Amino acid sequence: MTRVHLIASGGVQGVGFRFTLQAVATRAGATGWVRNRADGTVEAEIEGPPEAVAAVVAWARTGPRGGWVDQLRVTERAEEGSSVFEIRRDG
Repeated sequence: MTRVHLIASGGVQGVGFRFTLQAVATRAGATGWVRNRADGTVEAEIEGPPEAVAAVVAWARTGPRGGWVDQLRVTERAEEGSSVFEIRRDG
């Protein structure tokens, strides 16, 4: 298992980024959370088998149709053992 923290910037709010990321993560077998941030970015933590996390990160590099990602910052995190993928309140 692996866990990463993501911050995506660009046209990532108001385009379904969080909801689509949740769907992509769930299909890939990953868990974690995603939320909008007040600075216009989207923040997420993704946990699961390395191939599942890699699939979600690959999707997050371009984002959903109608949006775009200028920059995706990815950092490793310690596993937390989450069991679901949730959309959190804006932070």
